[in-house]
Amino acid sequence: MKAMVLTRFGRVAENSLELRNVPVPRPGPEEILVKVAYCGVCHTDLHTAEGDLPDIKLPRIPGHEVIGTVEERGGRAKRFKVGERVGAAWLYWACGICRFCKSGKENLCESARFTGFHHDGGYAEYIAVPEKFAYAVPRVFGDAEAAPLMCAGIVGYRSLKLSGIKAGGRLGLYGFGASAHVAIQIARHWGCRVYVFTRSEEHKRLAKKLGASWTGLAKDDPPAKLDSAIIFAPAGSFFLDALRALERGGTAVSAGIYMSPIPQMDYGRYLYHERKMLSVANATREDGEELLKVAAEIPIRTTVQVFPLEHANEALRLLRVGKVTGAAVLKVS
Repeated sequence: MKAMVLTRFGRVAENSLELRNVPVPRPGPEEILVKVAYCGVCHTDLHTAEGDLPDIKLPRIPGHEVIGTVEERGGRAKRFKVGERVGAAWLYWACGICRFCKSGKENLCESARFTGFHHDGGYAEYIAVPEKFAYAVPRVFGDAEAAPLMCAGIVGYRSLKLSGIKAGGRLGLYGFGASAHVAIQIARHWGCRVYVFTRSEEHKRLAKKLGASWTGLAKDDPPAKLDSAIIFAPAGSFFLDALRALERGGTAVSAGIYMSPIPQMDYGRYLYHERKMLSVANATREDGEELLKVAAEIPIRTTVQVFPLEHANEALRLLRVGKVTGAAVLKVS
């Protein structure tokens, strides 16, 4: 099968992914073999390719926003039928027995495995996935528009939950890429006022189109204090910008797997009055199921920029410099 394979770490401008012919994976007893139609391009893929994340072994096929159809089932895999459309996300497997899994926090599983990181992902014509960690995809979504929901959507949804934003509240979004352009649609569905902080004029236009009350730069003061803020851009300095814009008792959430160092801060100016800062680490299957349900009810419409599989390096390059509006998606088969 064709696959874009990460063979060495480096800046994406150096074409670190190579198009190769590799064997089709064989599904294990409780796995399904998925023929990939589309795979979203996530910031985590960018950090993986550039060596920002530890413990990845090369060569590796990235990609964890997978939409495809079941081609084959393992002997004990009965959940999905052959030919059924499914999605695969970042969480490839969790043990189910550690203290985190038992407390409903499988996203923090001590033995968790991740798609496109520990196991080959969706930048390929086929992927093997544990059936318990695959998703049924609502019919309201086409293949390409469903792909970003598998990570950008799920993580954005978990970020909204952890931010504590309530119906009618004021929410700030720092950075406006794939995840933020899904999160704003959920927040607006909940009746929130959303303030978007981004440098890109194109992203500002999309934010306004999707219902943002105001757009500006991270250093700007929004028209009103924020009840909650979500930081989607991997810039540690944005934590200070978000905390400064928060109302007393507000929460600032970092949605990314990677962030540059957070600058030293003045406690009284930024954190006092019970302001909170926290991170989102992965997501649970429950988050995924809840996201797909609310996404179908709204329904969420993702904005996608489609690239051929062979152009994965180009998609990552554009993502790196903020030139993708909405989400980048690879057309695989």
